[in-house]
Amino acid sequence: MRPAPRRPRRPSGGRRRLARLPIHLYRGGLGPLFGGRLLLLIHTGRTSGRSREVVLEVVHREQGQWTVASGFGPEAQWYRNLRRTPAATIQFGRRYHPVVAQFLSPEEGGQAMVEYARRRPRAARALCRFMGFTADGSDADYRVAGEQIPFVRLEATDR
Repeated sequence: MRPAPRRPRRPSGGRRRLARLPIHLYRGGLGPLFGGRLLLLIHTGRTSGRSREVVLEVVHREQGQWTVASGFGPEAQWYRNLRRTPAATIQFGRRYHPVVAQFLSPEEGGQAMVEYARRRPRAARALCRFMGFTADGSDADYRVAGEQIPFVRLEATDR
């Protein structure tokens, strides 16, 4: 496996509107349609201080913890915002949870990616391809990719 020389570009125009469609579905109370695969992250903008929203795929879930990956790398706006202000809120299904972001080490990210690939091989291959990695399906390849993809664990503070 080797990383591609470029990071994926953020969507613009019609692709951006399509990518943000799940936010409107969450606002309309339709979050349960995503069946535990997605969550709505409500966080604070690092320069504006205003509330921001993004829908993210859940890579791993345990009681009171959700792990997500930054498909656009460490330059993703939500990732940078959480770096500045780790306290946020998520909507998972119909319920809201106050959370604190914990940024996984590269080793923890590698392990998270291996486990994700075992549970959802097609989605893991798609994430690797999107990030510019070529994965042959081996744990070693997924571990290398996961060590370079930023992962964040959102831990509930309302337990």
